[in-house]
Amino acid sequence: MSALWTSDEVQRALSPIAMSAPFEANGVTFDSRAVADGDIFFALPGETTDGHAFVADALSRGAGVAVVSREMMGAADKLIRVRDTMKALVALGRAGRQRSEARIASITGSVGKTSTKDALRAILSAQAPTSASAASFNNHVGVPISLARLPRDARYGVFEIGMNHPGEIEPLARQVEAHVGVITNVEAAHIGHMGSEEAIADEKACLFAGMRPGAVAVLNRDNRHYDRLVHHAGAFGVAKIVGFGRHPAAEARLVACRLQDSGSDVQALIGSRRIEYRLGAAGEHWVLNSLAALAAADALGADLAQAATTLATVRALPGRGARRWLKFGSGKVELLDESYNANPASMRAMLAVLARTEPAPGGRRLLAMGDMRELGEHADALHAGLADAVAASGASQVFLCGPHMKALWHKLAAAQKGVHRPDSAALAGEVAGALRAGDVIAIKGSLGSRMKAVVDAVVAAADGETGQ
Repeated sequence: MSALWTSDEVQRALSPIAMSAPFEANGVTFDSRAVADGDIFFALPGETTDGHAFVADALSRGAGVAVVSREMMGAADKLIRVRDTMKALVALGRAGRQRSEARIASITGSVGKTSTKDALRAILSAQAPTSASAASFNNHVGVPISLARLPRDARYGVFEIGMNHPGEIEPLARQVEAHVGVITNVEAAHIGHMGSEEAIADEKACLFAGMRPGAVAVLNRDNRHYDRLVHHAGAFGVAKIVGFGRHPAAEARLVACRLQDSGSDVQALIGSRRIEYRLGAAGEHWVLNSLAALAAADALGADLAQAATTLATVRALPGRGARRWLKFGSGKVELLDESYNANPASMRAMLAVLARTEPAPGGRRLLAMGDMRELGEHADALHAGLADAVAASGASQVFLCGPHMKALWHKLAAAQKGVHRPDSAALAGEVAGALRAGDVIAIKGSLGSRMKAVVDAVVAAADGETGQ
């Protein structure tokens, strides 16, 4: 197998001030803890740490070379010196993209972009060599790293692009140069930084900047910003729009689905083709994500029938809806782990899944939620606005933490109130202590709310894991 990068290719891409001895590399990283043998390590500046402090560690762990922007003591034969390591990483990512003949999809959205990316990666990987963004590598570092990792023989690539502030998506989209761009939806995520949903839609539509000729936009036909996104796609020169959803005009249209707590049975029309498939992840939001993934796969040229079959293998990931069954006393507890992130739309989607999840005999539905972040002046109202969905979830007890969840706490029925605590550390023991055999517990909050502490406390209180 040919190397991911040779020293000659890196030299052409980076035009360094000083170059190491000749090398071949099969990986690229900026995290010294994740170094594999022969990796190129980029010493990137950060808000609290500087990657140059970890160069020696990266080399000791097996990195073949380190890209640095200043003189370093020792190991001169393993150092590539450039003027700016971040710009050098972007340059290597661009070189990776330019040499690739892969068909590329880019994905963004207020909710569901990582899940849709993972579903599309599973679909494409089953058909041909495919490269995709790891985890949530969707920012100014994650996108060029993902491009730099794009194997020269990949037939497909899937890249997630995210944002928190205005102006972040376009430069990343221009690096990716996708053939297909997917916007899962536009909701009030990051509205504190963006000001309005319309501004969020405008920023998301920058995904279509720099796309390759003949590009296809895959858009949520049910979203109220659909027409706005179509307008922007046209302005960026996108050749074709494919809508997905329940809307009768959607080209990838949901005909029917049977939702279960273990997944869904789906009937859909993709263009003129009627397909039926099993989806391994639970929730209506996953059903809609799967339509977007199928539409994107079809636009990339993948086999649609095989793509639909692959969706049976798709599962939600830890922190993003994964289900775990824990031994608890004489029975077990079912844990719905949504601890990685949250916004109003994804909160409602999780609550709908909880409503369809049946506890074991004698068990209850329990709910633990932490603050949703980056909602600005709308935060308290958006938290309080979840009260109807919480009531409909059938949760017997609700455990909340964070200052904004206090607004929801005041809206809850007295019978539903468990406790409200200032943070997840204070809440974790309360949730674990309330559990009993047969219960279902759903846990969700923004990453900054650190709801994984509650997940960890529940797991620690159990007697181990068990199968379903």
